[in-house]
Amino acid sequence: MVISQLTAGWANMETSGRIATTPDALDFTVDNVEKALHQLYYDPNIENKNLAQKWLMQAQVSPQAWQFSWALLSPDKVPEIQYFGASALHTKISRYWSDIPSDQYETLKTQLFSQIACFSSGSKMVLTRLCVALASLALNTMPEAWPGAVPEMVRVFQEEGGGVDGRARCLALLELLTVLPEEFQTSRLPQYRKGQVRGALGREWGSVCPLLQQLLRRGDSPGAVKARVLRCLSSWVLLDVPLSESEGLVEDCFTALPDPELFDTAVEAIVNAISQPDSQRYVNTLLKLVPQVLSLQDQLREAVQSGDMETSHGICRIAVALGENHSRALLEQVEHWQGFLALVNMIMFCTGIPGHYPVNETTSSLTLTFWYTLQDDIMSFDSERQAVYLQVYRPVYFQLVDVLLHKAQFPSDQEYATWSSDEKEQFRIYRVDISDTLMYVYEMLGAELLSNLYEKLGRILTNTEPASSWQHTEALLYGFQSIAETIDVNYSDVIPGLIGLIPRININNVQLADTVMFTIGALAEWLADHPVMLSSVLPLVLQALGNPDLSVSSVSTLKKICRECKYDLPPYASNIVAVSQEVLIKQIHKTSQCMWLMQALGFLLSALPVEEILRNLHSLITPYIQQLEKLADETPNPSNKLAIIHILGLLSNLFTTLDISKQEDESGESTAPPIKTAPPPPGPNPVVVVLQQVFALIQTVLSKWLNDSQVVEAVCAIFEKSVKTLLHDFAPMVSQLSEMLGQMYSTIPQASALDLTRQMVHIFASETEHFPPIKALFELVTSVTLSIFQQGPRDHPDIVDSFMQLQAQALKRKPDLFLSESLDVKAVFHCGVLSLKFPEAPTVKSTCLFFTELLPHCSDVPPLARVVQEDGKLLLQAVIEAIGGGSSRGLMDQFAEVLFSLNKHCFSLLTMWLKEVLQSPGFPSTRVTSEQKDTFTQQILRERVNKRRVKDIVKEFTLVCRGLHGTEYAADY
Repeated sequence: MVISQLTAGWANMETSGRIATTPDALDFTVDNVEKALHQLYYDPNIENKNLAQKWLMQAQVSPQAWQFSWALLSPDKVPEIQYFGASALHTKISRYWSDIPSDQYETLKTQLFSQIACFSSGSKMVLTRLCVALASLALNTMPEAWPGAVPEMVRVFQEEGGGVDGRARCLALLELLTVLPEEFQTSRLPQYRKGQVRGALGREWGSVCPLLQQLLRRGDSPGAVKARVLRCLSSWVLLDVPLSESEGLVEDCFTALPDPELFDTAVEAIVNAISQPDSQRYVNTLLKLVPQVLSLQDQLREAVQSGDMETSHGICRIAVALGENHSRALLEQVEHWQGFLALVNMIMFCTGIPGHYPVNETTSSLTLTFWYTLQDDIMSFDSERQAVYLQVYRPVYFQLVDVLLHKAQFPSDQEYATWSSDEKEQFRIYRVDISDTLMYVYEMLGAELLSNLYEKLGRILTNTEPASSWQHTEALLYGFQSIAETIDVNYSDVIPGLIGLIPRININNVQLADTVMFTIGALAEWLADHPVMLSSVLPLVLQALGNPDLSVSSVSTLKKICRECKYDLPPYASNIVAVSQEVLIKQIHKTSQCMWLMQALGFLLSALPVEEILRNLHSLITPYIQQLEKLADETPNPSNKLAIIHILGLLSNLFTTLDISKQEDESGESTAPPIKTAPPPPGPNPVVVVLQQVFALIQTVLSKWLNDSQVVEAVCAIFEKSVKTLLHDFAPMVSQLSEMLGQMYSTIPQASALDLTRQMVHIFASETEHFPPIKALFELVTSVTLSIFQQGPRDHPDIVDSFMQLQAQALKRKPDLFLSESLDVKAVFHCGVLSLKFPEAPTVKSTCLFFTELLPHCSDVPPLARVVQEDGKLLLQAVIEAIGGGSSRGLMDQFAEVLFSLNKHCFSLLTMWLKEVLQSPGFPSTRVTSEQKDTFTQQILRERVNKRRVKDIVKEFTLVCRGLHGTEYAADY
């Protein structure tokens, strides 16, 4: 439990409401604390509650907490008030230990012992908090000031007296012993003390272990005591108590497993004990534990038969913990191979536990990681020993494949229909985990695994077996698909047979049809090497395209085939285009699948002769162009907006993959005869032809929808994707697109237009013939954006972000753009300085990138050199202000890069500026001293080569400025 459990989230609350305005706002008396707690719990006004939270946070760290805490523990107070008193004590001891005089240690200890005794029969939550406080005191005084802490705790609570019955004292002692290691794990002890205290605690195990054993073995120990003993053991083993020293206790835990009330805590204790990394050193103890685990098999079978999922789950956890953590150590004990094989078979039973995950069982998924681990360990031995292990374990892994494919089977259609959407999703994820395991198992079993699956599938489909369910066929195909998706099966001799079997499958079910599609998709690369087999499977895929239930699987499979086999598809092209057009017109698929389908057609058309591409494009696009013309005439409304965005999306996805430039280099790689041996014919690219034809129509659409950022984005996406795919083939359109972009951005500036401009600058700015239109566009959008900055850019962080990225790209590709007299370099620089102060992280990152691209050009671009000389100090000031706390800590690496760049390219100026900027008192933070600022300056100026070191210096300095240096927050950094 942590203090803030009662007062969650106080630290973030703003001060407002009643208490802060009273004269005794910081008078932390018992009465005031009680009033604040009453306000926190019972005041209906949320602002008053928030204020009470913040005030109480201050109270429990105040010096007065030492006085009011004890008073709040008075027996006449309610548990919530007592709890706050105990929490305040823990806070003072754990966080402000250095404030406590050493001569007070003994008194404090005695008082805490006394309070724990009082509460041993009282509120459980207060007792736990007091135990945590005493545990914190023990950790701060061990081993020097309180060397025998644990024996003293045991002695104090075993003594009679105080009117507290023995059972309550025993439970209080066990609670104290349980929280002691837990408090150590979360304590704020300095690193050197942590080592000392861990050692001291380890030595105390000698006092704890006999006590726990005694209590667990006594026949008259109440169930509550035994449960607490098991919790206590769980807590101590996390300190890496040697397994050999807890061996007897762990064995006692096994005797507790038949007791339903102790079962869960006993499982937790056993699993924690055998999962400690250090426990693999104690091989003899592990060997003794194997028969103990195997002895649980009867209990496991009974639990499975009676449907007791909790018991079967717990026993499985124990078996998996032993197998997964210690498979290598146990494999190495060759003379005990039968015991370990029996454990492996027990885990196999857990993997194959009857029922459908996650509805009738949730245990099988726990075992999957074990099979990875065991395989890794077997394969890590030298080849001689590996051969011995493989002889034993290959049959086990073949059995595992059967078990996993059985577990992957869908339930009956009637049962599946009753599952919730959440159960179906969990089952889908479980099948993905099985798929990953099968892919991994293939590394051990190799081609024999595929042959095995193929034989089973063949028997089902050629009727040599009694009629099988579709689920059986689907699971076998799923196994094939799992392996073929990620492993190169091109050399496998069973794939031709599999492709031959697929058309024989009686596809009478959506799940089966889906898996057939995905299996064909997984074999797309194989089909590219064996194009003669395309005719067997392509008709199935085209048929499935018409079924909305198979939308994702059929479209993604067609896309894979069109991408991998495009040079073998010309004979089928007209059929594929016709079927695709039909399903697009009928609107069978959702938007995203329509987009994939257009990408598939782009791949397909890329391999055809140019005249055929144009003919197909004409028939494919014409209906959409006609629709777009009609929409462009209509008055804008929400429904025609969606239709326009859909059509523009279809075009941009088609142009994303339609790339004839790769024909020449790729066609030769295919096993099919090359379609083109000559380079593509001269003349414009087919995409450019189409774009030129629809350019006027797109301008008409834009003129109506210029106010709508989504439509503008969709228009820009068409050109952006075309530019990215065509690269220099896009050249004929540079001039008219630059003009249109300029007009668009001048009328209503939008980020997508800047992103497209950046793409154009990236590809065409370095080409002499295209430099004039690119230069004119760059100057125009820069000038328009500067006017946005004058009006107030805070409402447009996306435009500022894109603008900074554009400027960075221009500096990278063509710094000559900044030589123009029409470009106000000084204003751009000032906009950058302003943008560094934006709260949006992406905008700040883009701006830092702009400056790291700008500073290296101080030497070769005179206007940039001038502006840095005159205004570089403003840049430095903004960077230091951000480091001092003005920006998110997550951006410090980016600011460090700007500092590093300044140091590398403007060293003498930086030396002068740092001195001037940092001499202002209280800048960049009131928490940082002059000496710390001087040290920071010297460290930065020293590092002109090691960028990583500058990042570390900046991180260190920002923590000091924020008052976080040396705190737990700094540890996450």
